[in-house]
Amino acid sequence: MTVLEPPRRIGGDVVVETLRALGADTVFGLPGQHALGLFEALRRAPDLALISSRVENNLAFAADGFARARLAGDSDDPVPVTPMIVSTGPGALLTLASLQESRAASVPVLGISSQIPVAGLGGGRHGYLHELPDQQASFSGIVKSVHVVRTVSQIPTALREAWTSASTAPFGPVWVEIPQDVLLEETTLPRITSATATPAPLEPLPELIAAAAELLGEARNPVILAGGGAQRSRTYIELKALAEALRAPVLSTFGGKGIFDWDHELSGQSWLEDWHSTEFLADADVLLVLGSGLGELSSNYREFAPRGKVIQVEADLGKLESNYPALGIHADVKLAVEALLEWVPIRKSDGRAEKAVAELLGKVGDRLDAQPLDVERKLLADIRAAVPDGVQTFWDMTIAAYWAWSVWNPDHAPIHSAQGAGGLGYGLPGALGGAAATGGATLAVSGDGGAMYGLAELATAVQHQLDVTWLIVDDGGYGILREYLTGAFGQSTATELARPDFVALAKSFGVPANLSTLDTVGADLAEALRTPGPHVVVLPALLKMFEPTHLEKS
Repeated sequence: MTVLEPPRRIGGDVVVETLRALGADTVFGLPGQHALGLFEALRRAPDLALISSRVENNLAFAADGFARARLAGDSDDPVPVTPMIVSTGPGALLTLASLQESRAASVPVLGISSQIPVAGLGGGRHGYLHELPDQQASFSGIVKSVHVVRTVSQIPTALREAWTSASTAPFGPVWVEIPQDVLLEETTLPRITSATATPAPLEPLPELIAAAAELLGEARNPVILAGGGAQRSRTYIELKALAEALRAPVLSTFGGKGIFDWDHELSGQSWLEDWHSTEFLADADVLLVLGSGLGELSSNYREFAPRGKVIQVEADLGKLESNYPALGIHADVKLAVEALLEWVPIRKSDGRAEKAVAELLGKVGDRLDAQPLDVERKLLADIRAAVPDGVQTFWDMTIAAYWAWSVWNPDHAPIHSAQGAGGLGYGLPGALGGAAATGGATLAVSGDGGAMYGLAELATAVQHQLDVTWLIVDDGGYGILREYLTGAFGQSTATELARPDFVALAKSFGVPANLSTLDTVGADLAEALRTPGPHVVVLPALLKMFEPTHLEKS
């Protein structure tokens, strides 16, 4: 077989050069027939790490996890736009559910796909492998923006525009498509070394800041609800300063966990599915909502009904006042809080806010104590105690994660989950991306149902020697759906699942694994997290959720 000499430079090289110039140091990619030019260029780019996967939706989840891991914490680093490369048609379409999660959670993923040759575009009936009638249309309703390339010279600008879109508040996934022949075409275009993306800051209008500051300054019982937008804009220092100036309690949404110190005297934590927390927010005479659309989960399934004034700071214009009337401020949360700090008064503590927070958390604890939930509470405490400082955690849509949304202490152990769009399968691939981002250990938590979505990625963990410990809580089915169906209809359907021997299966990949118990899971996880490389811990356990709000209100 004759091996052809590679061309000097091709369109794929221009893609890789531009990504590197824009700041990428890692690319997530899965090859395909039309994307060969991209992967040849990646082979020739030793300063750009390539992380593969076995399935495209997991690849996109891994890119999402990489971006989230680098966004976690207070940092002035550039927004970590994370490139992901797939092939045309089926490969591209498999990323859609994962990109929906990235869009819902405002995660900056840059999806790049190949396309059929330029001559075949537009008709949809040319018979090319992987051909779609309109591939762009498949993504336009999911991502922030779609960018189309039809010549090599368009590549740098299209990628720069896409990178800018992804990194402009609100962050989000974007999509670029490049035809096969453009990626393979030889080019004399100069080497790209200076491409830069400069997102325009989304600054608040000063008149609105002044009005908000006046409301907050006059408030006797101000409360702050910090959402995912506060988390994404890294408003850690500014939020703490604002809360302490106003002596305002801070609660966080599930997406905003970690933005405010968990044990701070003003921290009401994040029990947003607890009726006491819902009433605490509703009772504020001025509620400052930072980076939340007050959607289904954050409003306790629409039960939240504010009795005071609401100020909503939100970078996503479509979410502004979409659920509740408010003084709406369209702005990046960090810039808005910085502006508010110049206007609001600094109050001395009279102890009222601290007392109110302590009473709130006491009521939450009493509510839980009144239910038979010792197994669940101990399990979450054992998992948390096993996680060393600095280890990031990635949770699938499983009962343990639903508990973690409320109870998990994210200080020094950031939590990431798929509660933006709510799809299954996020845990393991998200943690693989997180491990690639940090170069250290991560923890993934899945149920047995969600685990089946990502089992193939154990091979990815081995291939790239990523330091991920995967806890699989095996309850024999889709546990939360079992609860929902049984609660609604007295019985469940299609929730009981045949599943493999997870321990034996993990070992067949060459991954150390052990069968744990509720008594030993903490020690087993701690040992796995201390040991470099991938590890699987399987815990057979039937967990349940705390009682729903409406039962407690009656």
